Amino acid sequence: MKLLLTSSGISNPSIQNALISLLDKPIEESNALFVPTGMYPFPGGPQYVWKAMNGELGSGMCQLGWKSLGLLELTTLPAIQKEVWVKALKETDALLVWGGDPLFLSYWLKESGLAEVISSLDHLVYVGVSAGSIATSKLFGESYSNMPNTIAQPQTLQTLQFDTFESAFVTAEGAGFVDFAIIPHYNNEKHRDACGVNAATWAAMLPVPVYAIGEQTAIKVAGRTIEIVSEGEWKAFNQAT
Repeated sequence: MKLLLTSSGISNPSIQNALISLLDKPIEESNALFVPTGMYPFPGGPQYVWKAMNGELGSGMCQLGWKSLGLLELTTLPAIQKEVWVKALKETDALLVWGGDPLFLSYWLKESGLAEVISSLDHLVYVGVSAGSIATSKLFGESYSNMPNTIAQPQTLQTLQFDTFESAFVTAEGAGFVDFAIIPHYNNEKHRDACGVNAATWAAMLPVPVYAIGEQTAIKVAGRTIEIVSEGEWKAFNQAT
């Protein structure tokens, strides 16, 4: 399986080159599907979905010059004949999975059957943004100031003490594409839970290797090969010695 896991999408030339190398052809010759599912649990979710698609939130994932671009909403898939959406995936080169709530997103990745299908599609590149990256893990953690009330439920829920504030912290099983966990937005002041010692506190809650990645960093995965692609900050935690 091929993955490109990011905090903010294709935010610099190094990450864009990593995407092209995974596609093994130019972006303008590649077909993509955009997955906005993770945004809907939050207030203003539909508006944020449009802004993400329109390139108004971070890097413009849909504005990279794809040969074709479509929208794939995971919550609709159980009501559609499987052969229909599987055919669409087989014709797709990149699956652009936006952020939001990783609990909700990982629930629908599995519940829809998509996780199982894309695990068998060797040509497809999964491009994750923020929660879209978190949800790929076998086990992940997430910090919430206001946790959405959805059908998706965590394995554990507790209060975690960060440096100057407390936050709800959950662990849950993700799609299981990778054996490590991700903390996005590392040292981004808009995400205090991922800054400095707080990232270490977050990572300590997880019994797996953890990568904290900033806005200019991505993790490139091709089969068993893992490569850090960065023009910015990142840090590894809980690594085997």
